[in-house]
Amino acid sequence: MALTLKHDRGTLVVWEVPDCIRDLFTWDARAQLWRTPGQNYRTVAEQLRAANVPYKDEAAEFGPLELRPSRDLKPYLHQVEALAAWKDAGRRGVVVLPTGAGKTYVAELAMRQTPRSCLICVPTIDLLHQWYSGLLAAFPDASVGLLGGGSRDRTPVLVSTYDSAAIHAEELAAKYALLVFDEAHHLPAAFTRVIAEMSLAPYRLGLTATPKRSDGKESDLEALIGPTVYQKAPSELMGGALADYKEVRVMVRLSATEQTRYDELIALRNDFLRMNYIRLGSIEGWTKFVQASGSVHGRRAMLAHREARGLAYGTDAKLRVLEEVLANHHGERSLIFTDDNATVYKVSREFLIPAITHQTPVKERHELLQKFKSGEYKTLVTSRVLNEGVDVPEASVAVVLSGTATEREHIQRLGRILRQAKGKKAVLYEVVTENTSEERASQQRRGEWNPERMSAPPDQVWEELNAPD
Repeated sequence: MALTLKHDRGTLVVWEVPDCIRDLFTWDARAQLWRTPGQNYRTVAEQLRAANVPYKDEAAEFGPLELRPSRDLKPYLHQVEALAAWKDAGRRGVVVLPTGAGKTYVAELAMRQTPRSCLICVPTIDLLHQWYSGLLAAFPDASVGLLGGGSRDRTPVLVSTYDSAAIHAEELAAKYALLVFDEAHHLPAAFTRVIAEMSLAPYRLGLTATPKRSDGKESDLEALIGPTVYQKAPSELMGGALADYKEVRVMVRLSATEQTRYDELIALRNDFLRMNYIRLGSIEGWTKFVQASGSVHGRRAMLAHREARGLAYGTDAKLRVLEEVLANHHGERSLIFTDDNATVYKVSREFLIPAITHQTPVKERHELLQKFKSGEYKTLVTSRVLNEGVDVPEASVAVVLSGTATEREHIQRLGRILRQAKGKKAVLYEVVTENTSEERASQQRRGEWNPERMSAPPDQVWEELNAPD
């Protein structure tokens, strides 16, 4: 009698285990059967076939899918290479391309050449609707649905937010043969990784501008999706798929009064960190600091930390630089990024510029972006909400007033202005405050920070390591 594979709540189960797959399964004494995570489905099937073990597959519910594209755009060379690399890797892996380089079209090509039921996961509602519209235009005859944002479809091609897909992971696990993870660096989070772990999908494609995460869990992407199979930096695509661009770093100084106050605050904070053996610069260190802020001295240190960051990020010298940049690029579509909402609203008041934060209602946010795209508004100021998931090809100037610590954030913000347009010359300004943790964070991201400084006295090291707000 042939071995039977069945699916049960995001796992693959059998009642007997041949030796060729025994190391993949664990005995479930309560259910009296053998069980393995759904993501091992492909490995189990391949090893059974290699060992010539007959089996009956009652686990997978996915089948072929007919996709008739309405358009036949000529792909860029890097898109052709990315697709070929993904196929050579067994249709599993992560493609790393900068924003604006056409990652979505790589996914469409992968879907056309892997015509099976497909689940696409995205991190935001904006991206949910962006993908939905794009797929309807690309495959008008396909049954495309949504999961999230009030929709709960069950179609052969389904676009879902990560949160909704995680909530329904068990139900979706056996229905989709191809998984596409947009902004794939979101997947390794504890809540969302179950989408990949439970799914039987033999084919998986991850798309991201940079896989790096603050918790280091980008290494989990290989197990969840597959290895990085193709990668290009913005500079490698400049002038072709992406607009020509340059980056300009502008250094500003705190006033004498601001610098004195900043140094006092950092000293107060670092005394507390040293006394409590806390090192910032990691999630664990920051978590300890937050927990310790429940005490009287801890609260004083946390308030000092926040005030110091506010001085570095919001010094008036940055506003003077911003005024000059906007004057030099008068009439050009410009995006201004800050690390915090307080600075967003300050810039908005000082320069009478429309602002978008996470507090902006959805309809108002949509209206502001539409007016920016049409040219009615030339400039927008925002915090982190436009880092990903918003298509603004008209923007050619970006000014980063604060928020320079991570490579991912920098690449995302650069990507907002790299969409190709005729004659477009994009420029990103990074405005950094000297002699503060912001300068050292910028140096560290650029690879200019000297690790030998880790041998410096504890006060100096603690001051130099950046921490989240």
